[in-house]
Amino acid sequence: MFIKDALAEQAPAAAAAAPPGFESMFFVLALFVVFYLMMIRPQMKRQKEHRKLISEIKAGDEVVVAGGIAGQVVRVTDQFLAVEIASGVEVKVQKHAVAQVLPKGTLKSI
Repeated sequence: MFIKDALAEQAPAAAAAAPPGFESMFFVLALFVVFYLMMIRPQMKRQKEHRKLISEIKAGDEVVVAGGIAGQVVRVTDQFLAVEIASGVEVKVQKHAVAQVLPKGTLKSI
C-alpha cells in the first residue's frame, strides 16, 4: 500500500525530466570531441609534416632512418633512397623509413 503511493508520487516528476538517453548521447559526443582533439588531430598533423619532410629529401641530405642508421643520401627515386652509411657502403631504404633529416655537417662532427 505504501509502495504504490510512493511510486505514484514519483511518476509525475520523472515525466517532467529530460528524455532518457540525452545524457548518454551528450557524454558520447563529448568523449568523441576530446578523443579527436587529443589523438586524431595531432596524429594527422604529424603525418602531414612527415609527408612534407619526405617530399623535400634530395641527394646530399643527411638523414636518420627508423632503425637508427644515420647516413648521407646519395640517390633519390620515387620510393627508395640510397643512403651512404660509411665510405663506399650504401644502403637502399624506403623513403617512409626516414625518421629525421639532420642539419648539414652533423655526421662529420661525430
